[in-house]
Amino acid sequence: MDPVRVIVFQHGLGALDYAVPPGLALLPGQAVSVPLGPRTITGVVWDRDAVAAPEVPVAKLRAVTAALDLPVIAAPLRRLIDWVADYYLSPLAPVVRMVWPSVAFLGSRELTQYRLAGAPPARLTPARAQALDRLAGEQGSARDLAVRAGVSDAVIRGLIATGSLQPVAVSSDADPPLPDADHAPPELSDAQAAAAATLADAVTAGGFAPFLLEGVTGSGKTEVYFEAVAAALRQGGQALVLLPEIALTAPWFARFAARFGVAPVAWHSDLKASERRAAWAAIADGRAKVVVGARSALFLPFKDLRVTIVDEAHETSFKQEEGVHYHARDVAVMRAREEGAAVILATATPAIETQVQAARGTYRHLLLPSRFGGAELPQIAAIDMRRQPPGRGSWLSPPLVAAVNATLDRGEQTLLFLNRRGYAPLTLCKACGHQIHCSHCSAWMVEHRLSRRLACHHCGASEPVPDACPECGEAESLIACGPGVERIAEEVRRRWPAARTALVTSDTVTSPARAAALVAAVEAHEVDILIGTQMVTKGYHFPELTLVGVVDADLGLSGGDLRAGERTFQQIAQVSGRAGRGAKPGRVLIQTHQPQARLMRALVAGDAAAFYAAETDARRDLGLPPFGRLAAIIVSSEDEAAALAAAKAIGAATPVMEGLSVLGPTAAPLAMLRGRHRQRLLVQARRNLALQAVLRDWLGALRWPASVRVVVDVDPYSFV
Repeated sequence: MDPVRVIVFQHGLGALDYAVPPGLALLPGQAVSVPLGPRTITGVVWDRDAVAAPEVPVAKLRAVTAALDLPVIAAPLRRLIDWVADYYLSPLAPVVRMVWPSVAFLGSRELTQYRLAGAPPARLTPARAQALDRLAGEQGSARDLAVRAGVSDAVIRGLIATGSLQPVAVSSDADPPLPDADHAPPELSDAQAAAAATLADAVTAGGFAPFLLEGVTGSGKTEVYFEAVAAALRQGGQALVLLPEIALTAPWFARFAARFGVAPVAWHSDLKASERRAAWAAIADGRAKVVVGARSALFLPFKDLRVTIVDEAHETSFKQEEGVHYHARDVAVMRAREEGAAVILATATPAIETQVQAARGTYRHLLLPSRFGGAELPQIAAIDMRRQPPGRGSWLSPPLVAAVNATLDRGEQTLLFLNRRGYAPLTLCKACGHQIHCSHCSAWMVEHRLSRRLACHHCGASEPVPDACPECGEAESLIACGPGVERIAEEVRRRWPAARTALVTSDTVTSPARAAALVAAVEAHEVDILIGTQMVTKGYHFPELTLVGVVDADLGLSGGDLRAGERTFQQIAQVSGRAGRGAKPGRVLIQTHQPQARLMRALVAGDAAAFYAAETDARRDLGLPPFGRLAAIIVSSEDEAAALAAAKAIGAATPVMEGLSVLGPTAAPLAMLRGRHRQRLLVQARRNLALQAVLRDWLGALRWPASVRVVVDVDPYSFV
């Protein structure tokens, strides 16, 4: 039998050829164990024409040890893996490992589910009574039962603690509940119904069909794309929904359960290993019909994927910044092409790259121009902070304070938005001027007053807030400079001591369970004022929230990021969309020192088209994405001189060709990260230049010390 080519899961190695022992038949995409030196390691059989391997005489090849009991990676998914590795200049093995995470190699295990079996609790709260009423005859995990009952995880845990819900051991290979496409069909507006029919027809017809589903905030995009999911279910196929934030899954799960009767299968890092293994197995053999997850869910081995939805498709968090530097939005489109399936990019503020594809006709553009149910978009006004500044020691301007007062008097809810975690971004000694930096990064340590620690938001290092300046030793000399959301929350409590507040950041909402508890509290009007970061800009529907205050609209405009204006516009437009989503009108106040800026004028006027047209023209004139290509080369080492020398060698070897230019090398804006000194080069190329081939030949001809790490980021979103 001919030898097989195997991608081995060993860092630094690519593919190797192995002999096939008698009686063993192997297919491309099959998991195997193979010998490597004195060890036996895992690998996957791959198509010989897709990857090269060292030439070794057949007589000298070692034999495959065994075939492993894992589903074979199907040809469409193998082609996607090849494309991702080629496009993002990654070895194949790390991409394959996203298809086969470590839990794939676990055996079947027992999971604990719960069902009503005990007596009702002595203390029967309304939430507990609701859960007991809705869970009759139901069985599932604590999370599933919370979704089905429409209560928080804490309510379910309380019923478990009282014995009202009894544990039941089930195999991890038990079938997940099946969503019912006809459980509760929604009432749709004419515009929604037309868009939903178009999407459902495309899913039913089969074949590659990319869509941009653009709708203003509150237009009901979720209900529309649910009909595409329903079409996939009626065909017996599978659907995948990607969400940018794990915290978004709580309200989304509730809407899904209301439409389809059960919760979908979840895929995210908050799951236990046994739960992830059960989900992976059910996805691979087709028992899991609808999956919702973060970007890594895109590489799961679906048996019959009919539609993929990328919700909030403009979100930059879909770009992976560690390991394989892929963009889930773009890979989702490529997976749909390989699978012959539909893909829906749903957003209120499409990325310029997506808009250009729609304008070219590559994506079919579906538009929902108004809010569902007659709700109106909020009125937006800018507050000129040069003319109406906050008082000393305050961050909220007089007009915003007055608006909050009026909102509280009406019994309505307010959201104050500042996209900066912690209490203050800088801690400074007023005696000697010393700034407290991270010892591992060239970044300030951010004070988190809730935890009484200083933290680096780049490497995660933290330390207690010192009592004295670490430089001069002066006691009680450290002062907080600038505001974070914790500082805004402090001002809110000082100004409105009777108001009930909630702080919404990744430090406080760390799981879907906490997100569900937050949603329940806000919907029950147990919160008057929310203070939050970008986590509150999307996915939440609070009808009583009528005022949004953007504390610092200028925050995201500094630095050299080519998408700074676009990101700021998207972020403010999204957070503005939280206001007035019910019957009551909404209002948005934007605090800015640049009210005359094109971006601010467009937000106030509600003229997204003018803003995007100007941004698109600027990109076209400069040859920037999507009209040109970019790739970042990041060189790092614990030895500063070694990083600089390697970066200079790369720069000196820059190919000379038409349509290619290179900036750098230069020290990265974040010159040290996790103890490694960093240099950057930025490669710009014409759209029709084979950039990956150029980079592969250029860097492949160079050598650098083992202490130096060189990373290529194709289509970069981070420029630090």
